[in-house]
Amino acid sequence: MPNTPTSISTKELSGLEDILGIEETLASKYKTYSGMCNDPILSKKFTAVANRHQKHFNTLVGYLNG
Repeated sequence: MPNTPTSISTKELSGLEDILGIEETLASKYKTYSGMCNDPILSKKFTAVANRHQKHFNTLVGYLNG
């Protein structure tokens, strides 16, 4: 079984905070784009991308809380 670190450095935490912010921003923007779009196919694609970024965000938060 591989060893897993029990704590992260300040630099790693800063990087994770940046990534979380990026994922949250992208999820929000693509959700907005989906709502603004008149093309149902494109709107569906924007929603899928928004959901993927939200999943990335949730996964990272889960790792940090776990």
